[in-house]
Amino acid sequence: MKLLPRSLLWRTFLLVALLMLLSVAAWFAIFNAYEREPRARQLAQTLVSVANLTRAALISARPEARRELLRDLSDREGIHIYPADATDRVEPLPDRPFLQRVEELAREQLGPHTRLSLEREGERALFVNFRIDDGDEGDYWLALPRERIDRVFPLSWLGWGVAALLISLFGAWLIVFRITRPLKALQQAARKVGAGETAARLDESGPTELATVAHAFNQMSADLAQIDQDRALILAGISHDLRTPLTRLRMGIEMSADEELREGMTADVEEMDKTIGQFLDFARSEGGEAPLEVDVAALLAEIATQYRRRGFKVELADADAGAATSATILRARPQALRRAVNNLVDNALRYAGSDKPVDMALSAAGDELLIEVGDRGPGIPPQDVERIKRPFARLDAARSNAVGAGLGLAIVERIARSHNGRLELLARPGGGLCARLAVRPLDPQPAPTP
Repeated sequence: MKLLPRSLLWRTFLLVALLMLLSVAAWFAIFNAYEREPRARQLAQTLVSVANLTRAALISARPEARRELLRDLSDREGIHIYPADATDRVEPLPDRPFLQRVEELAREQLGPHTRLSLEREGERALFVNFRIDDGDEGDYWLALPRERIDRVFPLSWLGWGVAALLISLFGAWLIVFRITRPLKALQQAARKVGAGETAARLDESGPTELATVAHAFNQMSADLAQIDQDRALILAGISHDLRTPLTRLRMGIEMSADEELREGMTADVEEMDKTIGQFLDFARSEGGEAPLEVDVAALLAEIATQYRRRGFKVELADADAGAATSATILRARPQALRRAVNNLVDNALRYAGSDKPVDMALSAAGDELLIEVGDRGPGIPPQDVERIKRPFARLDAARSNAVGAGLGLAIVERIARSHNGRLELLARPGGGLCARLAVRPLDPQPAPTP
């Protein structure tokens, strides 16, 4: 159900609270059931005793003294006695288990003719019908105050009950909170690891099960950090070993007399150098760069200017809008953000053609900044959008002439996730591809270096 909370803390707390309320209700029902019989017997015995004593007093008293006796019973005990008549307006006894049981017990001792009522001739009281003797005296109604059967619920019980319930609920919430707090910390740490960052070490104290999970996560996080360090070290060594002979090849090519051969070999060497750079960019951890306040609009304008100086048609929409505003200021890693935009522009120029224009745009949507790079190339089929973001993925049919290592979009995807954002590859109206990089502000503290 949508009304139920999704967090484990509140779901467990509500379940525990519901079980406690049901338990209290069950105990109240049990107490009421077991308390009803003793109270019914006590009240029935009181009625029988009062009726027998009143009958004995009336029989023993002289006829001329009976009126004075009845007046004394009314004044001292609140007991009224009325002669029973067939025309009396007597309300039937309410269908309440307690009163029905009292009537049954009273009949066992006063006789089967005994009746109980709560109202006679408009007077509200506890009426019990009894017979003085088997002669001409007939039946009488004995009226006792209603307080004899009405229970006054003490308000202090209600207050203590509410206090006990609140204390129990608070204790239940505290227990559930102590269980879910380590899980919350584990969730946040897992999210950081998923974003390519190194999470802080989790506390391994507490219950055995949670401590075991925290220890396993800490071990996994340390292993992943060590793997990243080893990968970066290996690739750095490979790049150093490869770039040294590439430099010698470039020097040898420059000395070649065949200009056409020289230009082709130079292009191949430059492409190999770019491929090595992509490997390093992919292996590089973005957490090593401290977040800074970046004017994204100025950054995009600078990138567009650099490409135009090299002869490419890269334009930024609203590039002359004026000074930066707070909407274009973002706490981010500037070099990583620059690398992501450069990769998107390079992809657009490579696949759409260096002679075709590439359009960049910047907009704000809530707490996100949307950086869009659009081209007029062949685009990407919707079914291949997610696959093309993976490392070394290619579209052989649409872009069979592609060069490079196939890491450009994978690098952008990783940078987007490290900025709490995402990379979207959308079909552009009129043909082509629109690569949208959505980024959010980073936490002010610098991320730990693995």
